[in-house]
Amino acid sequence: MEAVEMNSVSLKRPRSEDDVANADEIKRQKILEKSKAANDSEQSIGTVTEQPEDTKNETIPNEESEEQEEELEDSDEDGDPESFADMMKHGLTESDVGITKFVSCHKGFSGILKERYSDFVVHEIGKDGRVSHLDDFSVPVDDEVNFEDPSEETFTVLSDEDKQRLEELQLFKNKETSVAIEVIEDTKEKRTVIHQAVKSLFPGLETKTEDRDGKKYIIAYHAAGKKALANPRKHSWPKSRGSYCHFVLYKENKDTMDAINVLSKFLRVKPNIFSYMGTKDKRAITVQEIAVLRITAQRLAHLNKCLMNFRLGNFSYKNHPLKLGELQGNHFTVVLRNITGTDDQIEQAMHSLREIGFINYYGMQRFGTTAVPTYQIGRAILQNNWNEVMDLILKPRPGAEKGYLVKCREEWAKTKDPAAALKKLPVKSYQSYVWNNMVSKRIEEYGLRAVPGDLILKGATAVHIEEGDVDNYTIHDVVMPLPGFDVIYPKHKIGEAYKEMLAADNLDISNMRHKIRDYSLSGAYRKIIIRPQNVNWEVVAYDDPKIPLFTTDLDKLEGKPLPVLPTDGKFRALKMEFSLPPSTYATMAIREVLKMDTSIKNQTQLNTTWLR
Repeated sequence: MEAVEMNSVSLKRPRSEDDVANADEIKRQKILEKSKAANDSEQSIGTVTEQPEDTKNETIPNEESEEQEEELEDSDEDGDPESFADMMKHGLTESDVGITKFVSCHKGFSGILKERYSDFVVHEIGKDGRVSHLDDFSVPVDDEVNFEDPSEETFTVLSDEDKQRLEELQLFKNKETSVAIEVIEDTKEKRTVIHQAVKSLFPGLETKTEDRDGKKYIIAYHAAGKKALANPRKHSWPKSRGSYCHFVLYKENKDTMDAINVLSKFLRVKPNIFSYMGTKDKRAITVQEIAVLRITAQRLAHLNKCLMNFRLGNFSYKNHPLKLGELQGNHFTVVLRNITGTDDQIEQAMHSLREIGFINYYGMQRFGTTAVPTYQIGRAILQNNWNEVMDLILKPRPGAEKGYLVKCREEWAKTKDPAAALKKLPVKSYQSYVWNNMVSKRIEEYGLRAVPGDLILKGATAVHIEEGDVDNYTIHDVVMPLPGFDVIYPKHKIGEAYKEMLAADNLDISNMRHKIRDYSLSGAYRKIIIRPQNVNWEVVAYDDPKIPLFTTDLDKLEGKPLPVLPTDGKFRALKMEFSLPPSTYATMAIREVLKMDTSIKNQTQLNTTWLR
């Protein structure tokens, strides 16, 4: 197998001249060139054909990375197109963060990723291997027959003013000891509904009926003082019912935390009672499992009438929450529109993806998109160079006012806790930057075969491949370390290259502990090649770029028919499906197919019509 190096991609628009030379890029290239000059490997290194000039609209990739890392970029897709394009001129390209190699030998071609967010669909794969689907809106029936969930009228009988007063009472936000709600249409049934509404929507409150001046009032009050708030959802919860309601969240064009914040607001609860196995992309349709503490399925199902771009279903009660990282991965369904590749090119690309895989690079959003790369801040922290850290954070510069910098400032404004604010900084981004560069160097030096001195995992322990065992392993077994105090390094040229790269950044590879504990990096191991599972593909023709090219879970539930596609349309699209393990980047798989730079900077320079 041959490794392939990426040349620069031809662009429709000229690249802007950077005002300042990129010292980090020069430093990185010196390390790579030193190896290249001495390279006598048998592996031949090819080049990628430049991209065609007639590319119309290009990829703006997003990822599914299951680590609970800080969001390193929050590009505002609703903002002004020109200002965003101008900002991206100062951003990063793939080569800036060490992404330079391919494993396949086919000729690259162009295609549009996420022309519509519905062209990118993600289904979570649970730890039991089950793929999450939304296919059932029904609410489970309790075994405990004496307990009745609130009726539909419960959710509408209280006015917004009543709800506001009750929430303030529940949370002790005022000096009132009770709230009186007048029963306008006095019937026993109406009073029962109001009693039920208060108790179910505002756990911890009790109610009673009183006559005042010939009128009936429902009086809400605290049953057990402030102790009632210690675990408010324990009130009126059947003992036979699991404490957690698990459900499938189907969402469109919204990231996971935004979705949970919306649900929390509608339910009048804190977001921390929700749990999940991984965060999902914004610009996509995603399906994942969520668990929430002591909220009934009926209350959740009611939200389907109120929410835009969300649907909740497949409800069940269980005795445990969900934990980050408990999933097996994600299954992707991706449409690349307006492809230019021939049928042979596409077949070669997809067969290579299925049989060989792709380099497991950290994708572009790991490093931010703007004028301050996240790895630079991470490096300055590890160097204890706090003046540079503050300069990188606070010094005004084009494109720097987004993402993690805003999170730092928001945390500082909220808590005035410098340690909490600095925890929002992307220290691990520097590890990823080193890893990408070292993997590119490893592929360049030794190609796509296991060699003596490489690392493989036996259980959770990394060991070196010895000369006599090398035939027992393939490139798919090889791992490489993220630098840290608790990892070992390869016993060949790449081990020395790690030391050289960190030394060039004034860091000692043998002393990765930091006097601030949160910045001490233990390191980890990561496979260098990922072979996707369940790979399938199909080329389809279409005329209308707005027509969906497959049906979603929601389409099926609503009985929408399959799209009718012409046999000979004006455009061609590649529909592809594949499954990836956690903490891998889908755009790196797509990059291997298209052989295109996936950075927003490069794609914005190609064309900005996707923002209009």
